[in-house]
Amino acid sequence: MYRCIVYSLTIGWLILSSLGCQPSGSQLNPKAPKEAYNITEMEVRTERFLSTVHVPVSIGLSDVERQINTQVNGLIYEDNSFENNNRDNFMTKVWKRGTILVNAQDSLFHFTVPLRIWVKAGVTVLGFTKFTETEFEIDLRFKTKFDLERDWSVNTQTEADGYGWVRRPTVSLIGINIPVTNIVGSMIDKNLGSITKTLDQQIRRNVDLKTPVLKAWNMLREPYLISEKYRTYFQVVPKRVLITPLRFEGHTIRATIGIEGYTLTTTGDKPDVKPAVSLPDLTVVPQVKDDFQIGLLSEASYQEAARLASEEFVGKTFKFSEDRYSITITSMDMFGQNESLIIKAGLKGTVNGDIYLRGRPYYDAQEQTISLKDLAYDLDTRNVLQRSASWLLQGTFARTLQKQLTIPVGSQLADMQKLLQERLKNNQLAKGIILNGRIDEIRPDQVYLTPTALLAVVHARGRIDVRVEGLQ
Repeated sequence: MYRCIVYSLTIGWLILSSLGCQPSGSQLNPKAPKEAYNITEMEVRTERFLSTVHVPVSIGLSDVERQINTQVNGLIYEDNSFENNNRDNFMTKVWKRGTILVNAQDSLFHFTVPLRIWVKAGVTVLGFTKFTETEFEIDLRFKTKFDLERDWSVNTQTEADGYGWVRRPTVSLIGINIPVTNIVGSMIDKNLGSITKTLDQQIRRNVDLKTPVLKAWNMLREPYLISEKYRTYFQVVPKRVLITPLRFEGHTIRATIGIEGYTLTTTGDKPDVKPAVSLPDLTVVPQVKDDFQIGLLSEASYQEAARLASEEFVGKTFKFSEDRYSITITSMDMFGQNESLIIKAGLKGTVNGDIYLRGRPYYDAQEQTISLKDLAYDLDTRNVLQRSASWLLQGTFARTLQKQLTIPVGSQLADMQKLLQERLKNNQLAKGIILNGRIDEIRPDQVYLTPTALLAVVHARGRIDVRVEGLQ
């Protein structure tokens, strides 16, 4: 009997010792989902979500007139040889005399150019040829077709459209003033082709679009600080410029410019953007709508998202089945698998180890957060829990995470929207170029999972107008 009692006590002690050495909960070891992505950050930021800004531009003919008169001054044509033009015995110099007048009709510019002309020519009167000179004043009329080339150069095709005498030419021969209007007129007729060619050359040489457009292009590319607290910068990356042919309405020239590119936000140091030294080719299209669309992208790295989630959940304890079981979250991590966000949660308590949940991220416009839909346990995690902790499947753990796990991006988007609206209100892009516009609609797109971050995209739609004053 004594030996039986000792044997029983020994067995009991061994059992108790064995139980005392076991951990406080069973160990979980589900297989981790494989990290995978269908889209890169650059793909989200480039062609797939290309933003468009359609800018209707109106230019008063008075501004064109002012600009041309600024560019064309003084001596504009000269012929210093009697021998050229088949030895025409004709030399001339032509100066701008007054204000060049500009009108437009039927897609053509019509110019009235007041000129003072000096002529030296061989004049034959009563069988005598004498080289003499005279000055007179004339108003030449031209019509010009104006085109922009793909390389931003200006191409004009000018034709003569007649002329009117203001002060007729005369020469003095043997003390007598002899009118030579017909002779000089004939000479002018012969040289109008050279004059129109010279005018086209002057316009091409003096009307420089590349310099101001390149300056505006680089101003557009410059990152703007929109949040000092988060060190967040808003950046526009233009890609292509469209323009419609010029059209004339009353005393106004109209065209529509379309700027295609993408917008993005970055957090951290100010992006280093080197100035562009050239422009993309200009593309002429029949029509560009006069509204605009801009894709605003807000970025949250997986590390930042996990940090925010950890602040909310790490250290929090959940109890189940009337407090029979409990777990405490010890860590949180995140990554992507195609369209699903994978959440890795470390647990201790009744069970220990890691579990994996998956859900579909979306942009909650009302709360201005990246939130989750259909958050559930990953398949392998579910299988492990069914064997060792089915009570965790029955509880509210996943639903609580889905409800409370949010990533705030509203401040970034709100700052971008505010910045955009400010820049659409009476904004002087350059001297004489005023931009006004409004945002009519902010429409959420979706959240994209890239190898480095979650990108929330919303589209801003509205209307925009650019007024050009003075063509500075």
